[in-house]
Amino acid sequence: QVQLEESGGGLVQAGESLRLSCAASGRTFSTRSMAWFRQAPGKEREFVAGISWYGSKTNYADSVKGRFTISRDSAKNTVYLQMNSLKPEDTARYYCAASSRYYIPVIQPDDYDDWGQGTQVTVSS
Repeated sequence: QVQLEESGGGLVQAGESLRLSCAASGRTFSTRSMAWFRQAPGKEREFVAGISWYGSKTNYADSVKGRFTISRDSAKNTVYLQMNSLKPEDTARYYCAASSRYYIPVIQPDDYDDWGQGTQVTVSS
C-alpha cells in the first residue's frame, strides 16, 4: 500500500495560481502512475491530470489543458500540480491517487489503488 498526503490547497481569487503537492510513502516501488482528481459538492470525482512514474508521459483533462501542469520528483516521491489562471469552476477538493497497474496515466478513478485525503481548493470570482 502507498500512503499519499496532499498539501497546498487554499482560497485564491480567479486568475491566481496554486501549487499542490502529493508526498508518497510506503510501497512506492509498486507505483506505475499517479494522478490528480477533483470532486466538487454534488458532482462525481473527475480526472484532472496524470503522470507516469517512470518516463514522462502525462495526460490532462481538456478543462485544464494549458493552465495546469503535473510534474514529479522521483527522488522525493512527490508529485506536483501547478495550477495557473484558476477559475471559480476549479473549486473542488483535489485528491492524489496512485496506480500499481497502469504505466500510462488513465482517467477512471477505479483504476487507481491508493488515495490521499484531499486538499481543498476554492477560487473566488
